[in-house]
Amino acid sequence: MEILLPSLIVGAIALILGVGLSFASEKLAVPVDEREEELLAVLPGVNCGACGYSGCAGYAAALSKGEAESASLCAPGGDDVARQIAELLGVSVGHIAPMTALVRCQGGEDVAKQSFIYYGMESCRMAAQLAGGVKSCPNGCIGLGDCVKACPYDALRVCPDGVARVDALKCRACKACVAVCPKDLITLVPKDAPTTAVLCRNTQKGAVIRKLCEKGCIACKRCEKVCPHGAVSVTDFLARIDPEKCTGCGKCVAVCPNGCIV
Repeated sequence: MEILLPSLIVGAIALILGVGLSFASEKLAVPVDEREEELLAVLPGVNCGACGYSGCAGYAAALSKGEAESASLCAPGGDDVARQIAELLGVSVGHIAPMTALVRCQGGEDVAKQSFIYYGMESCRMAAQLAGGVKSCPNGCIGLGDCVKACPYDALRVCPDGVARVDALKCRACKACVAVCPKDLITLVPKDAPTTAVLCRNTQKGAVIRKLCEKGCIACKRCEKVCPHGAVSVTDFLARIDPEKCTGCGKCVAVCPNGCIV
């Protein structure tokens, strides 16, 4: 009896608690939005935030509640995901123009001046804390691969010259690399449009640029003058190309003295 009675008491308490928990789980259960679950299953699950919401779950919830602006906000998913979302919601689908990330720098070790040799954690963000990084150019790619580590699609590599490059065939425009670059060198550009791009972000004067990098934009305005479509403009000592106007004719590429337009 000394063993049996305590065992019965413990068993009774466990039974009461079990019944109580079962009752509470039914009464306090959060209703599941089945459509939200279906939408979440369609999304790629990379939680990149390119749609403007807090990951795929946030976008799915907004779509289900009718709060999202469009069914075509998932850049990594592209048109396929947009079409599936539209079918689930019973709405018309918009087109997602394929985009790719682009590293706007050509300041490799062979063309850009180095300020010092860095020893420390393999992180661009950490290295940038030391006088802005190893490059004399304040906008030069540090090349320690924060963007490579952040990319969920294995679309970036740091080349032997120490500059990151994007594989456009693998890139899904999730913006993960854009968010982690401490130099703000990575932007999205149309993947299929025949456009050119200026691979430089330095807005210092040309005389300064010449001392820092052989591939830097010196704001000579030759590209601006030769463009037949008015797609190139030089502001703040840096050439900029409007992808909406650019036809990819290549005239600006041909006249750039430093080869910073590709």
